[in-house]
Amino acid sequence: MDIISQVTSAMQTVLTKVADTAAIATGFMKRKRKLTGAGFVQTLVFGWLANPESTYDELAQTAASIGISVTPQAIEQRFGKPAADMLKQTLDATAEQVLAACPQAIPLLSRFNGVYLQDSSWITLPDELADVWPGTNTEKGGQASLKIQLRWDLLTGAFDHLSFTDGKTHDCKAQKGFNPLAVGSLRLGDLGYFSLAQLKQLNHGKVLWLTRFKVNCQLFDMDDKLLSLPRWLKAHKGSEVDCPIRLGKHAKLPARLLAQRVSVQVANKRRRQIRKQAKSKGRTPSFSRMALTEWNLYVTNIDANRLTVKEAFVLARVRWQIELMFKLFKSHGQVDTSRSQKPYRILCEVYAKIIAMIIEHWILLVGGWRYPEYSFQKAAKVIAKHALSIAAAFASSEAFRLVDVLSDIKRALANGCRICRRKSRPSTFQLLLQTAQPLQ
Repeated sequence: MDIISQVTSAMQTVLTKVADTAAIATGFMKRKRKLTGAGFVQTLVFGWLANPESTYDELAQTAASIGISVTPQAIEQRFGKPAADMLKQTLDATAEQVLAACPQAIPLLSRFNGVYLQDSSWITLPDELADVWPGTNTEKGGQASLKIQLRWDLLTGAFDHLSFTDGKTHDCKAQKGFNPLAVGSLRLGDLGYFSLAQLKQLNHGKVLWLTRFKVNCQLFDMDDKLLSLPRWLKAHKGSEVDCPIRLGKHAKLPARLLAQRVSVQVANKRRRQIRKQAKSKGRTPSFSRMALTEWNLYVTNIDANRLTVKEAFVLARVRWQIELMFKLFKSHGQVDTSRSQKPYRILCEVYAKIIAMIIEHWILLVGGWRYPEYSFQKAAKVIAKHALSIAAAFASSEAFRLVDVLSDIKRALANGCRICRRKSRPSTFQLLLQTAQPLQ
């Protein structure tokens, strides 16, 4: 099945069958109404995909585009706990759909059986929703917050795992619910997922990993002698380090330590940030943390004959692509922004906008995932312009209309949606294409 057929089928499943079933199960639909569960979900998803700041009037216009004549007031009145529960069930079903495009032909990435980026992102909610999504009750999490847990295969573009946890759940705990990765795949995770037990489990599954080094993790040389990393690196005069080590006092996990010296300007900036953070908490930065600001530090289980230090640090930059994806969710999709002050209206908006962002990503895959210099921001703007056309085609009894609209979007995305090549500061994908050839 080609990618357009995959997207068409997935959209029809979650935005019709799943939405209508969820509407009955949650009590959103107790009697026959003009605005069905599917109609309500489609109105919100396509309306906020076209314009994340859509008013009730604009949402009513979106409803008209899918063949439903309803007043702005009727839409406003439907927001409540049953609507939120229905949208959450639809969101969960949408997140379970794993759509993949043809793998990108990038030599360095093609060495692996999938390149999985793993991270989470916070959405702060009104305090009244603390019983639904408990937060950390801190400045970051608030009394109510949810976290998007995402694992994304950069080779095929597939959201391999997408789930939601409350703000109190640590990332290390959340990742226990992820499915095992395939043998020979590569996992690039944020420090929040740094766990020696998890890295050991990845080793057993013959999964490769590359991660930033966690400062409080003990290091041992191959003779089991404890290393003082700041002093050891200070004695090193070069700009790069590649050394076999063991991670953890008890785990003694075999790995490579990769270090790359940064500029004086970068090191000084890091020190200022650490001092500022420590001062806000009434603490004094440790010697180790201040000393290690002079280095970028990573650990990996990939053999040196499979990945050089230079290649490893280019690969490490790839992890920032998932940060850009979350930035797209929040800046373009505005999943954490609402015009309302009503708690359940806000929760409905969060769910609907995340569904819209997932569908937007599916359409991004249609548009040309084979292009390594794909610009998410440019492509998202193109899709937003076509959102109401998608809605109208989706509501049509003629199935080919949605395929035709997606084909039109595919042609539009293939032109003018690429990152401009830079001479002074090459982009990550420029570096990927310049760095390596496939292994023999």
